[in-house]
Amino acid sequence: MISGKTQLIAHLGYPTEAFKAPMIYNPWFETQGIDAVVVPMGVKPDDYPATLAALSRVTNLRGALVTMPHKVTTLTLADEVTPTATIAGACNALLRRPDGSWLGDQFDGTGFVRGAQRKGLQLTGARALVSGSGGVGSAIAASLAAAGVAELALFDSFPSSAEALAARLRAHYPALLVRTGSNDPAGFDLVVNATPLGMTDGDPLPFDVSRIAARTFVGEVVMKQAITPLLAAARAKGCPVQVGTDMLFEMIPAYLEFFGFGTATPDELRAVAQITY
Repeated sequence: MISGKTQLIAHLGYPTEAFKAPMIYNPWFETQGIDAVVVPMGVKPDDYPATLAALSRVTNLRGALVTMPHKVTTLTLADEVTPTATIAGACNALLRRPDGSWLGDQFDGTGFVRGAQRKGLQLTGARALVSGSGGVGSAIAASLAAAGVAELALFDSFPSSAEALAARLRAHYPALLVRTGSNDPAGFDLVVNATPLGMTDGDPLPFDVSRIAARTFVGEVVMKQAITPLLAAARAKGCPVQVGTDMLFEMIPAYLEFFGFGTATPDELRAVAQITY
């Protein structure tokens, strides 16, 4: 039962958004005896700034999970944002601080990075290629930079998007070598598909798999199917891989830590989740 002491996390999205987060978080809170609950709230874009201002005055609100189309707007409404959120160009989490101010962060890339590290990939000093400089690609690039990669190559079908992301990365990580303009995967320790390629039958592969070495770690963000054509081709070469849904379940422990609710492993979350990915 929700009481005045229950810590609330608002899940803010468009009214038609499929609010799936409560089906993962709330079973976890229940099994752990944590007096907290994720509450879905549909908010139209025009109403979002006023809604966020009102929520800042809710005394038992711990924070908010932010989904589309509010992620970019949240960056401008938060009182403080992390470098990762700034580089990504969007926030997907807000922490309500005791004075009612908002701290914004971005965990899409954190989920990807944690998953790769859990599988044994050493990122410090590594060379990484990220194809796709949109929201998720920018977030992954920001988190890879924070994890200590030595080189980041960025590719996007709209070169200006990759160049803009590169500029943001260089501003926050001046020692990081950032390159743009090529999606040739040869010589990289990690290659990431952060584009929609693979969601539709007949999509071309985002990389020339013949140029990927067997030692290269290959990551995917597409969640429509676990083993996309890219991952199937990479596995056939013997590459270690990461499926798109791993990013989601690795992201949630980071959220829990951000909100001060401890942590969990992806396997523990999957075991109690009331939804299948």
